[in-house]
Order: sequence, then C-alpha cells, then structure tokens
Amino acid sequence: MTATGPAELLAAWEAGLAQQGSGRALLLHRAARPGAGTDALQSVPLGERAADLFALRRALFGARMQVKIDCAGPDCGEAMEFELDAGELGTRPEVPEDGLRVEEGEWVVRFRLPGPADLAAVSAAAVAGAAVDAADARRLLGARCVRSARRGGRPATEEELAALPEPLLKRFAEAAKEADPAAEVTLNIACPQCGTATPAELDIAAYLWTELDAWARDVLLDVHLLASAYGWSEPQILALSPLRRRYYLELCADA
Repeated sequence: MTATGPAELLAAWEAGLAQQGSGRALLLHRAARPGAGTDALQSVPLGERAADLFALRRALFGARMQVKIDCAGPDCGEAMEFELDAGELGTRPEVPEDGLRVEEGEWVVRFRLPGPADLAAVSAAAVAGAAVDAADARRLLGARCVRSARRGGRPATEEELAALPEPLLKRFAEAAKEADPAAEVTLNIACPQCGTATPAELDIAAYLWTELDAWARDVLLDVHLLASAYGWSEPQILALSPLRRRYYLELCADA
C-alpha cells in the first residue's frame, strides 16, 4: 500500500466532514489506494475494500483495535470492551476470472461480486421507492451483478434478468458470502456477566473514520500550538515526524 502523508490525510478528513458514511468510505479507500480512480474504487468487491481499509488502519494506527459494545442480553446491558487484531481481518476475496457460477432449475448464471457502487444503487432505489423490501433489493443487486445468464439453454432477456427468481438469488448470496467473507464482518461476543452472545457488525470504514477524526483534531491542535510558539507554517509542522513534533510540544509546555 502506498504511504499516505499527514497533509493528504488531513485533506481527506476535511472533505469527509461534509460527507456521510458511503462518501467517507470512498475518501478512506482513496487514501488507501492513492493512484486509483473513483470508478475503480467503487467497483471493487466489498471484501477487497475492507482489506484495503484494514491495511490502511494498520499503517496509520497499528494492528490493535479496541471495540466497545453493550450486552444485548435481557436485563443485562453490560458494557463490554475487547481487543481485535487488524492483521487477522480483511481477507481478500477469491473469485474465478469468469465470475461465480450459480445454477438453479433452468437457470445458469455467472455473477460478479457486489461492490460499493452496487450497494449505493440499491440504497438510492430504496429511497426512491423502486425497491420497497428486502426481496426487491436482492433482486436489483443480483441483476446488477450478472455477467452472463442463460435460462433453459438460451440467453436470458432483459425482462427476465430484472425478475430473477428468489431461489437463484439466495444461491448467489450464499456463493458471494463464501467467496468474499470479509464483505461483512460480524462478531459474536459472549458477555462475561450473563453469557449472552451479542452480535456486532464491524464496519471498518466507520471505525477508521472515527479514529481519523480524533487524529486530525489532535494534529490541528499541535499545529496551532507549534505555530504560535515558533511561527512555523502548517506544512513545516506536518513535515516533522510525530516523535519530533511531540518533543517540541513538550519544550513548549516546559517553557
């Protein structure tokens, strides 16, 4: 992964302040792959994006991740804190070059794995009312991910692709989950008080954004203090290593 400097990270953070979840995830992914275009980033499988973000997280903040959740057990609500290793998360998907082959009844379909753009399209359709329930959303997602499809030995029509049968879509979902397990990371944490297993989805983009936000605000405070003390510019201060910057801040405090 190409190293991303503090100036670039601050620029990503500043741009992300006006964005929501998907926009911030794209900015973080661009920081993980500085040379990639938006279309390329939006089309990668979700597990590959997660792997890139876990790699970025390790490069910026290390492998140890602190996670806090509340127990979902009845009459419990215990606050739980545990540690994860980012190096053990973010498995990259393995998919044949010609896509996932799914057979169901008279259907034989080759699918690609869903990417961020596909989820965005389904979300937009749901907001617009085109996809009103989970089944419709699955059907729209499946139609977007079709690479080739045959029904009864002949190529499927556009109308048929828009109405893929539910059993076929379920097989596609199962095949996609097996091929891209990191697309959705769900943890099951046993409560030390009551023993209830609490499921928790780990959204690496949201987690990393929270860390980046805290880091950026700390860095800007450092810039303010050092600029006030020494008259240095922001680029000059950002060019300092974190260790040297901290040493100068300690000298300011002792003065």
